[in-house]
Amino acid sequence: MRRSAAPSQVLGNAGKRPRFIPPGKCTAVCLKNETKEMDQEIKLKEIDEKEGGASSLSKINIKNQNGNCTQSVESTGKVKTKACFSIDKCSKAEKKTLNVPEADALYLPTSGTAKEEAAQEAPDCLVKYFSVVWCKASKKKHKKWESDAILITKGKSVILKDMEGKDIGRGTGYKAKELDSLDEGQTLMVGGKEIEVMGVISADDFSSGRCFQAGIGTHDTDATALSHTSTKPFCKPFKNVCQPSTKENVLRDSQSRKPRHDPNATNSLVMPRPNASHQWMFNKAGLPVVDVVVDPYIASNLRPHQKEGIIFLYECVMGMRVSGRSGAILADEMGLGKTLQCIALVWTLLRQGPYGCRPMLKRALVVTPGSLVKNWKKEFQKWLGSERIKVFTVDQDHKVEEFISSPLYSVMIISYEMLLRSSDQIQAVEFNLLICDEGHRLKNSTIKTTAALTSLSCERRIILTGTPIQNDLQEFYALIEFVNPGILGSLSTYRKIYEEPIVRSREPSATEEEKELGEKRAAELTRLTGLFILRRTQEVINKFLPPKKESIIFCRPTALQLELYRKLLSSRAITSCLQGRLENSPHLICIGALKKLCNHPCLLFKAVKEKSCDPMSEEYDESSLYEGVIDVFPQDYTSDTFRETDSGKLQVLVKLLAAIHELNSSERVVLVSNYTQTLNVLQDVCKHYGYSYTRLDGHTPVSQRQHIVDAFNSKFSPAFIFLLSSKAGGVGLNLVGASHLILYDIDWNPATDIQAMARVWRDGQKRAVHIYRLLTTGSIEEKIYQRQISKQDLSGAVVDLSKTSEHTHFSIEELKNLFTLHEDSSCVTHDLLECDCMGKVDHQNTSSEKPPVSRSCQLEQNHGKPNSKKPLSMSQLMQWKHFSGQHQTLADPFLERIKENVSFIFQNVTNSTSPPNKT
Repeated sequence: MRRSAAPSQVLGNAGKRPRFIPPGKCTAVCLKNETKEMDQEIKLKEIDEKEGGASSLSKINIKNQNGNCTQSVESTGKVKTKACFSIDKCSKAEKKTLNVPEADALYLPTSGTAKEEAAQEAPDCLVKYFSVVWCKASKKKHKKWESDAILITKGKSVILKDMEGKDIGRGTGYKAKELDSLDEGQTLMVGGKEIEVMGVISADDFSSGRCFQAGIGTHDTDATALSHTSTKPFCKPFKNVCQPSTKENVLRDSQSRKPRHDPNATNSLVMPRPNASHQWMFNKAGLPVVDVVVDPYIASNLRPHQKEGIIFLYECVMGMRVSGRSGAILADEMGLGKTLQCIALVWTLLRQGPYGCRPMLKRALVVTPGSLVKNWKKEFQKWLGSERIKVFTVDQDHKVEEFISSPLYSVMIISYEMLLRSSDQIQAVEFNLLICDEGHRLKNSTIKTTAALTSLSCERRIILTGTPIQNDLQEFYALIEFVNPGILGSLSTYRKIYEEPIVRSREPSATEEEKELGEKRAAELTRLTGLFILRRTQEVINKFLPPKKESIIFCRPTALQLELYRKLLSSRAITSCLQGRLENSPHLICIGALKKLCNHPCLLFKAVKEKSCDPMSEEYDESSLYEGVIDVFPQDYTSDTFRETDSGKLQVLVKLLAAIHELNSSERVVLVSNYTQTLNVLQDVCKHYGYSYTRLDGHTPVSQRQHIVDAFNSKFSPAFIFLLSSKAGGVGLNLVGASHLILYDIDWNPATDIQAMARVWRDGQKRAVHIYRLLTTGSIEEKIYQRQISKQDLSGAVVDLSKTSEHTHFSIEELKNLFTLHEDSSCVTHDLLECDCMGKVDHQNTSSEKPPVSRSCQLEQNHGKPNSKKPLSMSQLMQWKHFSGQHQTLADPFLERIKENVSFIFQNVTNSTSPPNKT
């Protein structure tokens, strides 16, 4: 180990100059200033010795630039040391923070008392972090450093990590004193690599992961950028010589300074003005700064959260929030008006700009699911008309070439499917803004759609999604990488620095250190992405919407369903899953079979028949699952003539539809399922009972979908039921023509169900809304519902940071929980609440004050934190009304008609006009 500066240099030897230290390093110390201070201190010491301590008291305070340490030297011979180290598990008073060699501090008088105090305060182990550069060990005088790295010292061992968080070197057996005195400019050998210390890193910077990032800063906080703000932009000295100050020029100049709309008008929405740093970077021509004002007609119809969203999007695409970045993710939940906010932004930037009122956009591209192309065009026409702006939609009859050849169109709307077909033509067009609706489909960076959009040269990119995180943090990274490429580093860096610590911290076996590190990394990830992600929940518009009554209905399974369920659970396939015998566990096939059985036994019957008709199939797992199942069905059972009495949920559905149709024939129903086969069964129900219906699923042509929706929403529509596939075209549709929505089955992804339920309770709805979720009591559907609650928290852990999260992989214990039939329970979910209401009518929060008892269940009881916040947690279910199906009378007229086949009901009323009755 060698030192970069000899003691003679530090003490100010005139023959040797101190080593140059680049400016701007947070840990650098100006050696020149140190030399002056130390010269003064030596003189004071000599005077003090000559006078024999005549002076009553003289103090010399030495402070390093970090403010980490202050030493007070008193002439009486005592040394007072005050140190503040931000390092892990330790707090040590140490002279080394002066950034001078230990030998140079010998002039300080020390007493025995000071030495004893220092010995008592010294901890067993110090953890320090350094930014270093490294290269392969060589004897060359001039080193060729290969890369930056992070050095971690602890006791007598060191760890060297590259900037992606990977371990590239380890070493042990060092002298603790040498590692303790490690400082800037010094070198060290670590595992065949030679490193040189560049500076000290605080423990907070390491634990949050900031030291691994190249650094992103906003214009408001970027000190480097602000240092340029004092200089005025360059102006040509002869700029006005060739343009005499005529009346025409004066008039033209004054008009260019005026905003397009009056910023002082009532209810005007004015965008923030760029600060001096932004002007220095983007206003090289020195144009006057004018107010950007949203069109008054649009602004007068905006709600407060929509105005906030437009300002957020404007700041993002203009590069005002993150230096050098122009992307944004608007992650509002469904029904908050993301489309309107984008239309207002596009129209504003097509006509205005902050510098001389010059427009910022010439052409904008909107990419959306095929079912929403016409809806986007309809919204543009609704707010701006067909004369003020020309919008071009790409379909089979209108090609991209027409948009390119015509100067009339400034906005192009295209589906993701058509984008792939026309990618070559679209790349030839220069777009200034790219908007991707339902952008969570870009969660995979390897698919063709993402590759085609990434290849566009447009830097201003906006993703609209109600579900920024659907399954894991890698999908979240893909969205971030699309809107602001490189802001989180490479994927491998992201995994090491953020994903792995965050996921590891939420595993049951995580240590306290891992939990603390994971929380800090999640907080830092939230801080970085929070600059360009905005998420609001349905709560911001609840007060503007009519009342909503949501009921979770637990339906009793029929005798046939119970017998088939037991047969499947005893199959060899499920036994193999629970014992972990098979390398590729068939648990997904088993789960699918149980879900089919919950919907209707005829769906399982079809699957068994199809498998038996295909003897060449090599799917051993599925064959072992269905073995002997066909014998449970009645001899005359056929899949063509289904019976409603075979399914508990279908019995409830039939009675519920009859009640709605009888009590209020003018109201309509949206009936949602995740599966096409189930929709076929529901369609047969509509035919059997003579209910008029319309249907939209994956087979519906894209060109007809918006017409089907508009026809159903019309008050003259004859359809009583809208059959909707939630996975094929259901996302983003506005079905306010119905006031009842029934979710027949449940999906693993909570976002699918949440989006489906948001079809009816949104802007434009005039009636009170009723939402029903049907679950089979004691079955796998209850377990999926419980798991939905926990899975929503993965989004909250990063986007909201106010909720906890948990792992989303199946363990053997979880599979055992899934493959268990609870025949003796009226509601397993209610049992987990440990509620003492016994299903009494209108139970309202009678035991919510009791802290939940920690128990081993799939919900994990808030991880032992009773007050932790969750989207719909066990604690919130305690505040819902609890009804048992055994009660004689229910206040809800619709539920009263179906209670015969219902074992339990959770119900919650939002925006209730009258306060709920309490017992």
